Amino acid sequence: MTEQTADTTLAYTGFDPDDEGLRETLTSTGNGYMCTRGAAEWEEADGVHYPGTYIHGVFNSAATMMGGVPVHNEDLVNLPNWLPMKLRIDGAEVLRMSEIELLDYHHELDLQTAVLTRRLRFRDKTGRETELLSRRFVSMASLHHAYLEWTITPVNWSGRAEVVTAIDGGVKNDGVPRYRALAQHHLRTERTEMFEPEVIGLKTRTRQSEVFISVAARTLVFQGGRHTDVFRDDYRDDDYIQQTLHLDLTQGEPTSIEKAVTIFTSRDPATGDTLVRAHRSVARARMFDSALEHNAASWKRLWQACDVEVYGDAEAQHLIRVHISHILQVCSHNTADLDAGVPARGINGEAYRGHVFWDEMFVYPFLTFRMPDVTRGLLMYRYRRLSEARAAARAEGYDGFMFPWQSGSLGTEQTQTLHLNPVSGQWHEDLSHNQRHVSAAIFYNIWQYLTVTEDTMFLEYRGAELMLGIARFWASIAHFDEERGRYVIHGVMGPDEYHEKYPDSDEGGLHNNAYTNVFVAWMCDIAANLLDLLPAPRANAVRARLELRDEEIARWRDMSRKMYIPFHSDGIISQFEGYEDLEELDWDAYRARYGNIQRLDRILKAEGDTPDRYKLAKQADVVMLFFLFPDDELREVFDRLGYEFPADAAKRNVEYYDHRTSHGSTLSFITHAGVFARFDPDSSWERFKVALGSDVNDIQGGTTREGIHMGVMSGTVDLLQRFYAGMRVCDGALQFDPNLPSGIDGVSYSMTYLRSPLRVTVMRDHVAVEHRDGVIDAGPVRIRVRGEERMLEVGATETFSLA
Repeated sequence: MTEQTADTTLAYTGFDPDDEGLRETLTSTGNGYMCTRGAAEWEEADGVHYPGTYIHGVFNSAATMMGGVPVHNEDLVNLPNWLPMKLRIDGAEVLRMSEIELLDYHHELDLQTAVLTRRLRFRDKTGRETELLSRRFVSMASLHHAYLEWTITPVNWSGRAEVVTAIDGGVKNDGVPRYRALAQHHLRTERTEMFEPEVIGLKTRTRQSEVFISVAARTLVFQGGRHTDVFRDDYRDDDYIQQTLHLDLTQGEPTSIEKAVTIFTSRDPATGDTLVRAHRSVARARMFDSALEHNAASWKRLWQACDVEVYGDAEAQHLIRVHISHILQVCSHNTADLDAGVPARGINGEAYRGHVFWDEMFVYPFLTFRMPDVTRGLLMYRYRRLSEARAAARAEGYDGFMFPWQSGSLGTEQTQTLHLNPVSGQWHEDLSHNQRHVSAAIFYNIWQYLTVTEDTMFLEYRGAELMLGIARFWASIAHFDEERGRYVIHGVMGPDEYHEKYPDSDEGGLHNNAYTNVFVAWMCDIAANLLDLLPAPRANAVRARLELRDEEIARWRDMSRKMYIPFHSDGIISQFEGYEDLEELDWDAYRARYGNIQRLDRILKAEGDTPDRYKLAKQADVVMLFFLFPDDELREVFDRLGYEFPADAAKRNVEYYDHRTSHGSTLSFITHAGVFARFDPDSSWERFKVALGSDVNDIQGGTTREGIHMGVMSGTVDLLQRFYAGMRVCDGALQFDPNLPSGIDGVSYSMTYLRSPLRVTVMRDHVAVEHRDGVIDAGPVRIRVRGEERMLEVGATETFSLA
């Protein structure tokens, strides 16, 4: 395998079966509504290849009996496969990788347009050589449309050939090996249709959630550059429909087959019968070249708003663009009006069953500074599920809104109660639903969105209710410890998922997780003053809707001053109460024995041990605090609580936990790289480069084939803007305090602040901010660089010297 690293492509030369699953994920093509994996059209799911198409929000639940106990799982559904195209020559199926001699093979994703191309020349068993060019894309310009084009050229033969074009509804969720013991069939085909000579369709529905999904395909043949009528015969069964196109091919002369596809679901507005809608839409679809141009124009506008340039490191530049391309495939302007969250692994694989976690807090900084309407739409996913968050809190004896650690279609808790350890093959109890900090993350996300956009309408009509309901939850889960004179929180887990409970305890959760308690103190201060930001009528409306009492606000204010934070005897912030008493792990011994020990939890449990016994972390909770909050903001929280916050607090704490972190989550490299940027930029850069290559290099040994890591892809871009460019919004100004590592010369990126389109360039000796005119209600913005503040007028550029 030779991987090409041109800025605008991700390309592979030669076919490698062991690498194909990874390539299929990394060369997926999507438009923010749906995404299709980069599987070859002529291959079926077989352990090497895995075709998959997914649409935001299309989930289905199923139950599996395990030891007499029903285990429920809700999955983002693998939808009917629209890709199938197969080539036969003289009646023999020749185009399967395992049955041909490949003479040349090139597999490439154009990052700027998300167009997937395969070029291959092959020899079949009878010695005939054929060239095939395959191009396909999911249209960014038309969210329900996808296109596929084959160009076939006989090299040393002429004769009869057949191309089979099909829609396969008999698919299942089979992309993650460790889930295969659980139910995989989520679809039931309703009917198939031959609408007209060139159009076929298939309608299916999910078995439990009863979402209808319809796919229609129009296939046309072009020879000599002209549309050609060919003889077609049809076949269909219960879950499958196909057409066979009979072709006469001439040596050296290309024949093109265009397949236009539309997909609609019953969740889509203005749809009605999904199959009728799909048929009408595909019958009106553009020709391939016109659609390709339309798609490219939409992508061009996105890149103008979202591109990031990295000066001085070509590999970093390439991988940043890989990440941006994939972020936009999952979350684009097409996502803004959907009822969608951010699946932690995107919508091009089945890891984590397509569930929505806290990873969204790593994604929003990229979106909010470029497409704030998309962030707003994604936050509405949480707002629409308030009733379930309220019910979940009540079921546990709490008040307010308790959001689930894993969320799917309805916002109910989808965290599994049993988890398969792939190292041992054993099933273990899973207590990760105790990660209540997801509710804190939602509060944080809303506040950051409001800080960047000053979207008062969202605050008044949605955001305040969400935030105050979350604060109410934390006030109910905390209790006042009379002996300490402080509020404490028991029974929760922090972001470090290695510690689920205390050693030898039967009770899940931990006492006084520092990340959680500091976060709660920060939240309660904002919540206690939030209504003051609203006009009196809206403040009264929010009060009435929540039935909010004055004593609740008083409790939040008290909690903001009296939360308990555990410390080690030497002043290090304890990950949780009792962490200092745990055993140290012999890290060198485990590295020598296992090599890669990122997933220490699985290794220890396979040995009959438990990570609960040791001072270790998958991703360190305390480091997360320094990642999310600048020092001055944390100092304000600690001062209010009456705790010391020395000048070297970040450095001491991060170095302590860095030596005890296995980085079992790719997000861990993001957080450590971000915090190290403040006091050791070069060490930060080393970790950044690991995070940057985590998906392309598949550093977790096979996980990328199950879906991209949205958090780490977005987090790398956030690192460049927030830590290396040193950008933050503070006191109504866009502020910069650069920390460029020696590995790069500078960065430049497009962004939006207060509806004003900007271009930011940060170099070693200067910061330049250009105000790009063109937005009707854009106005001047305040820019502050290391204490020097200027007003940037519309259409102007301000340059600040760093000398």
